[in-house]
Amino acid sequence: MEETEGTKRAQGISRAQFLAGAAAVGAAGAVGPAGQARAAQARHGRGLRRRGVVYTVGAGETPGTAWSARRMRHDIRAIRDDLRADTVDVTGDGVERLTRTAAEAAERGLHVWLQPTLGDAPQRDILEHLAETGRFAERLRRQGASVDFSVGCEFWLFVPGILPGETVLDRIRHLQNGTVDWPRMRRRLAEFTVQAAKTGRSVFRGNLSYAAAQSIDDPDWSLFDIVGIDYYSYFEQRSDHVRELRRYLRWGKPLAITEFGTCAYVGAPETGGMGWDIVDYDKEPPEIKGNPVRSERVQADYVGGLLDVFESMGLYGAMAFEFISADAPHRPDVPRLDLDMASYALTKVIKDRPDDPASDWHWEPKEAFRAVARRYARHG
Repeated sequence: MEETEGTKRAQGISRAQFLAGAAAVGAAGAVGPAGQARAAQARHGRGLRRRGVVYTVGAGETPGTAWSARRMRHDIRAIRDDLRADTVDVTGDGVERLTRTAAEAAERGLHVWLQPTLGDAPQRDILEHLAETGRFAERLRRQGASVDFSVGCEFWLFVPGILPGETVLDRIRHLQNGTVDWPRMRRRLAEFTVQAAKTGRSVFRGNLSYAAAQSIDDPDWSLFDIVGIDYYSYFEQRSDHVRELRRYLRWGKPLAITEFGTCAYVGAPETGGMGWDIVDYDKEPPEIKGNPVRSERVQADYVGGLLDVFESMGLYGAMAFEFISADAPHRPDVPRLDLDMASYALTKVIKDRPDDPASDWHWEPKEAFRAVARRYARHG
């Protein structure tokens, strides 16, 4: 679901557009990667095996929010030392950005979940981007780094030719309008997923996965070693989360929650992947609609509660969505411009000069950051 944000404006997809589409609906060894993953999970026992966070690389919506090697190094250290994560989900587009970030995470001793996500490009280009990133992942793995490789995220949204429409926004409109030939869409989705899995296998010898949406994706999980689910459900009772998640265990493979989270306002968890929809992006600058009440506590309680569920089920891994949303700054002085309220990030971006698009900025931890850090430190 949410933002694998390498598909930002460099590919004609803004952060809001991504979220809208997401919510609209050594050698591997003789036993093979799947057998190794199951054996590792059996040795691990209860509790999460991988405790992580999504870290998105991309071109940014402004030069000031574009990927920066200096910022990235600082963030990776904070993910390890302050968030106390042992895993980072490096996702987005741009092979150089992806590989440099993955290498930094590996150098810092983190497990790397590497997931290229190139959107609104020809299918051939998407597969080439996937292959090039996968080759680097295999080099990291052979050098002794701990690496899993995901071939992508929600292909029905990002890959042209599966749903009608040239862009993500076009495909979203077809979904919302009901102008989708579902049998054809599912056939094309299955065909591209097979191609992506085959490409991934051709270059990477470790565990392979894919990040599937709950309601639209139904991939053939025999193609992969780890089941990956972007999870944004809301239930009042934790037992309902357990009941829903158990159905993803029926393939007998490790289950990774490749994204989960919510926004920082009252009522956000109930909106699932639509939390961003309190922002009117047609205005310049974008502003908050209505009068939502900011609450970092609501976000922290939801994220922390889900982590407790995942720990209790002994899942393979969980990656909180997400570490930072550079294009959604916090504006405590002007609540209608407080885009961080509609951000899923664990940190809030503070600009030195709030009204200057070119202003420098820094991030500060939100309550959800601390809630995650406490759990990761305790269980890790």
